[in-house]
Amino acid sequence: MGQPSNVAPFKKTEKAAAVAKPRARFLRQYELVEKVKAYQPDADEEALGAAYVFAVMKHGEQKRHSGDPYFAHPVAVAGLLTDLKLDQATIMAGLLHDVVEDCDVKIPEIKKLFGKEVAELVDGVTKLPKMKEDEGVTRAQQQAENFQKFILATTKDIRVLLVKLADRLHNMRTIEFMPTDESRLRVSRETLEIYAPLARRVGLSLFAGELEDLAFKQVNPEAFSAIVKRLEELVSDDTSVLDRIRSDIETVMSARGVKGELEGRMKRPYSIWRKLETKSISFKDLGDVFAYRFIVPTAEECYRAMGAAHQQWAALSERFKDYISVPKPNGYRSLHTTFLGPGNRRVELQIRTAEMEAIAERGVAAHWKYKNSLYGFDAEAAREAGLDAEAELTAFSEMLKHGAEPEEFLEHAKLQMYQNSVFVFTPKGQLVRLPAGSTPLDFAYAVHTEIGDTTIGARINGQERPLRTALENGDRVEILRGKKPAAQPHWESLAVTGRARSAIRRLTRSAERGEFIAIGQRLIEHALRRIGLEPSEVDQQEMTERTGFERADMLAEAIGRGRLSTADMLEKAFPGLEDPGRSAEHNPDVDAPSLIAGGEMTAGVTMHLAECCSPLPGDRIVGVLIPEKGIEVHVIDCARLAEYEGVADRWIDLRWKPKADSEVKAVGRIHVTTANRRGALALLAKTVSDAQGNIINVKTLKRSPDFFDFEFDVEVESNRRLTQIVAALRALAVVDSAERIKG
Repeated sequence: MGQPSNVAPFKKTEKAAAVAKPRARFLRQYELVEKVKAYQPDADEEALGAAYVFAVMKHGEQKRHSGDPYFAHPVAVAGLLTDLKLDQATIMAGLLHDVVEDCDVKIPEIKKLFGKEVAELVDGVTKLPKMKEDEGVTRAQQQAENFQKFILATTKDIRVLLVKLADRLHNMRTIEFMPTDESRLRVSRETLEIYAPLARRVGLSLFAGELEDLAFKQVNPEAFSAIVKRLEELVSDDTSVLDRIRSDIETVMSARGVKGELEGRMKRPYSIWRKLETKSISFKDLGDVFAYRFIVPTAEECYRAMGAAHQQWAALSERFKDYISVPKPNGYRSLHTTFLGPGNRRVELQIRTAEMEAIAERGVAAHWKYKNSLYGFDAEAAREAGLDAEAELTAFSEMLKHGAEPEEFLEHAKLQMYQNSVFVFTPKGQLVRLPAGSTPLDFAYAVHTEIGDTTIGARINGQERPLRTALENGDRVEILRGKKPAAQPHWESLAVTGRARSAIRRLTRSAERGEFIAIGQRLIEHALRRIGLEPSEVDQQEMTERTGFERADMLAEAIGRGRLSTADMLEKAFPGLEDPGRSAEHNPDVDAPSLIAGGEMTAGVTMHLAECCSPLPGDRIVGVLIPEKGIEVHVIDCARLAEYEGVADRWIDLRWKPKADSEVKAVGRIHVTTANRRGALALLAKTVSDAQGNIINVKTLKRSPDFFDFEFDVEVESNRRLTQIVAALRALAVVDSAERIKG
């Protein structure tokens, strides 16, 4: 069993409660103040009262969909925050959290009346101004931008998240009053995807469990009703068994001198549904619908109670979990065990102290207390308990640092919240926590962005392993680094963390821009020479300004990306000069760009080897600029080049550098016609392998009683190698013909 919020109390006579009902009345001003002063006696009663009155006045005659006065909502939110025993500023922010969005109030006014601290909290919770879809902003984009703003505020002050969660919980408690099915579904899905996981991330399972059930009831009402009905039947049918289990546990603990309080709990509907979904089992196969929680005075007593249970009953070893010695990332600590109790029934027992129970229910909110005569968050105590709220949100803040777009950020954040953890070590023994499924690239970026940017390989437990390798608990990871950052576009698919993927995308974009500038500069030089001008003789700044750009690199990038043709550039910069065009002969010159990975153009970033002719090192080649994609490389006699004869200013001469043979792995395509004999394909494959080629794809083009036509894609380092492979194939008795395909 997971978090304590997965369970709800059960008694002999009660049925499975579905969800909490909204309160019939709201807290009055004096009641709210009394609740705050009960745990923070030095709270400013006047300031709390002023915030209460301000909220009531500003919301005025506004009504909620239920017909209640609107100010009942912020008052209810403040009440939920007092249940968590949060500080005065947070309670005031709860009262004022909607006045900016829904009333004619600005943040500076709140700052002037209630102070900077409260104003910053309110600003963090406040959504961005709404924009209409006809302004080009969709609802999804608006949601993503709001979420990004909210997370940014949360990483600066965790109280922003707590106010938002209380706001969402009260809205979910009254969701049946929303006017349309679409709005109820949208809000409920958002709750399941974002806010309930965020609550769990900071250990606030008291909110998370209720948020999940309320949303589940809206998203899948049939499943919710069916599970609630089954729970009611179980409670009704198993009352005597449940009472006997409770009695037996109390007797065993008492006999062994272990004192504590025993509570019976029932799994929540959404928690049951998730288990049915993920484990593909039926309701009757669930072994932990009912659970018991034993609260003892100290951690030592937890282990004594565990020993007593295991001495009395046969424990299921695979179901034992020690979250006291190794707390969950959100600070949750407890012992879990499952044993076969009376009637051979599986019984789950959770054992913890009262302090552990408070942290299990309220997570980060359990650490607001008096310290140094002030009431506030005790970060040191939270870290000692296993919960570092800042660390829990680090992954999100790192994505923001790398400039992830709002929608991309939201998608990565959702994935991040649902992933379990894996614990690995640096070579110096430092523990690094990552989402399950993470690879060495995720590890590298988790340690430091610079390490990730210069990664070229990895050793796992002393052995070199591919970067796609999924890390496992206890792995010792060493990152192999290059001399400088290198963009590898395919790496994004190897990473799972938002931090790594955003950083890889940033690095790729940075390299891509530099390469497009280099391409543009090359095209500009060619264009100038076509009209009889040497680039060194031209006033580059004057030419740049005449074409409407501030800097030469901006002009070069526009040319390189294909946003501006060199013909248009020449017309603007040198009006009246005639462009004679480009000759039909495309001879590489000594100054042409190199064509190797890591040179002026990077394979997969701005350099793309055309699939039609599969150019190889050693071939005479030419490039064609494809807008926003980069240079597509063709062999000089590729038939497809005829398509680009009308756009001569997009051509660029290219050459292979001598070391391309050792640094480029290209793919050549071979057409083979072979006799239809048993083992012929195996013989072809062996011949290619013996000739040091690597077959990466095979396609059967034609089959007849006598012959097969195959198409092989073969990875080689040069055209010479491919020529040798073709010759070796032609030498086979079963081969009728073998030819390289160039178009």
